[in-house]
Amino acid sequence: MEQTSFFEDKAQLEVPLATRMRPRTLEEFAGQRHLLGEGKVLRRLIEGDRVSSMIFWGPPGVGKTTLARIIAGRTRSHFINFSAVTSGIKEIKQVMEQAEHSRRLGERTILFVDEIHRFNKAQQDAFLPYVEKGSIVLIGATTENPSFEVNAALLSRCRVFVLQALSQQDLEELLRRALSDPRGFGGQDIRLEEGVLEAVASFANGDARTALSTLEMVVLNGDQKGETTLVTRELLEQCTSRRSLLYDKNGEEHYNLISALHKSMRNSDPDAAVYWLSRMLEAGEDPLYVARRLIRFASEDVGMADSRALEVAVAAYQASHFLGMPECSVHLTHAAVYLSLAPKSNSLYVAYETAKLDAQKMLAEPVPLQIRNAPTQLMKDLRYGEGYQYAHDTQEKLTDMECLPDSLRGKVYYQPTDQGSEARAKERLERIKAWKEERRGN
Repeated sequence: MEQTSFFEDKAQLEVPLATRMRPRTLEEFAGQRHLLGEGKVLRRLIEGDRVSSMIFWGPPGVGKTTLARIIAGRTRSHFINFSAVTSGIKEIKQVMEQAEHSRRLGERTILFVDEIHRFNKAQQDAFLPYVEKGSIVLIGATTENPSFEVNAALLSRCRVFVLQALSQQDLEELLRRALSDPRGFGGQDIRLEEGVLEAVASFANGDARTALSTLEMVVLNGDQKGETTLVTRELLEQCTSRRSLLYDKNGEEHYNLISALHKSMRNSDPDAAVYWLSRMLEAGEDPLYVARRLIRFASEDVGMADSRALEVAVAAYQASHFLGMPECSVHLTHAAVYLSLAPKSNSLYVAYETAKLDAQKMLAEPVPLQIRNAPTQLMKDLRYGEGYQYAHDTQEKLTDMECLPDSLRGKVYYQPTDQGSEARAKERLERIKAWKEERRGN
């Protein structure tokens, strides 16, 4: 049996808990059941050793790097960890040459690129030929929407998997494992006061790295009583500087609070909206998450009744992005009060949800010939665009041309209300429909 030295043990303890507890197998991996549950697509690809280039898109701390390492281990590939922050074209070419050499020797290389969105176009293009000929399996990780941040040519050669923030339950299981696993605090007598573990999971807000780092902090600063380490709620408050975070015991409060904010604004109650907003922000909620919910509300619950609501909400998001907390709290308050006082209409929400049902049932409905584009002679020969009426050529800037598929002719999705500015939109829509009916009747 190999015996470890005192210095080796000490060095191991100095490795951060989040690193020591990094999952080694799919069975240890927390969350992402929609991708890695039994029979799910990504799990089948990994277990069948049929992994191709892919991009993991998701928030921090959900296991993008860890999953790439597990894939490399399961598929018996050479794994290279590559950072977009510190690497340039020269480093990319060196790694590609090494991967090409390994390919000739029959060894596959998995190249994991963290924060791939930070690469510029030239750097991303440098991967293309090696991805195409199979020298590397590229796994990129990004917290940004790859549709906007990754070159179309590279994106088309990669499959995108969306990773979700870990649930409260996932994080609690992860923390319990860290307390019992020998790689974590297993073998140590650590006692957490009631509610502490749940509060740590709530504070992490879906981020496994934050959860484990917070647990490590409170354990290392816990009260020593002989061989026992006691972690109290008061200690957690001191370590996180977020007393109000301790509200959450069952993982529901995060959703309860955003629901309370949303419904208070819908009920035109600015006082309640500001209260629930402050509850979320003072509990450590990401202000950009709140801002995104306000943007959704602006179109879902205000909509055409006051189209400026969307402008105010988007401006509040941008201000929050520029300034961060605590300065951005006033901008979010500005938006929440404006949205509370704005006239309300959910006609846009209802319109889309109604159209979505038809779209899902009738995915193969052909686009009417008169509104098809005809950039080639073949398309013109096939009568694409024949009968198209250009509205700008008419005095009224209107035509009676039908734009819905024949099977949906006459279907109504958008039904405006009489609220606020939408009343004017309703009057105009009624005049447009009457004009078209008259023309079609003639």
